[in-house]
Amino acid sequence: MSLIRNILIILLFSFSYSYAEEVKKIGKFKDWEVIQIKDGAGKVCFAQSKPVLQSPKKSDREARLFVTFRPSDKISDEVSTTSGYEYNSQNSIIASSGKSKYKFDIAQEDFAWISSNKIEKRIIKRMMKASRIMVSAYNKSGSQTIDHYSLMGFTKAYNTAKKTCT
Repeated sequence: MSLIRNILIILLFSFSYSYAEEVKKIGKFKDWEVIQIKDGAGKVCFAQSKPVLQSPKKSDREARLFVTFRPSDKISDEVSTTSGYEYNSQNSIIASSGKSKYKFDIAQEDFAWISSNKIEKRIIKRMMKASRIMVSAYNKSGSQTIDHYSLMGFTKAYNTAKKTCT
């Protein structure tokens, strides 16, 4: 989990020179991009996207939605998100698309994950078919945010990230 946090820190602070050799942008696919990171433990590949719409509009948050592959840890199809703030532990973090809802049941500081790989595979299938997914969460003060992610380019980004890390 801390690896995803480190990846986001690298991305959010505009790739410092010390990480430039380890971080490689593989490609951009409409609203999604694929990044590979190599370190001593191996490589990590992920597809990520920024929200196309955020509510409330006035907030300036660095939100992202990820699907990650870490072959050295035997992890694939790991769905995670950050809303750009520390989550309120009293409220659920929910991704919804159409009538489908998925709960991120592990939250640590400003990241959330789905613990079941079976559910992760379901959400990925949904993301391949849908045009948009929304992530609803609450910050420490109890205010709700909703991040709308376009799924244009998701399937190509997902397949590229998976292929890059196999």
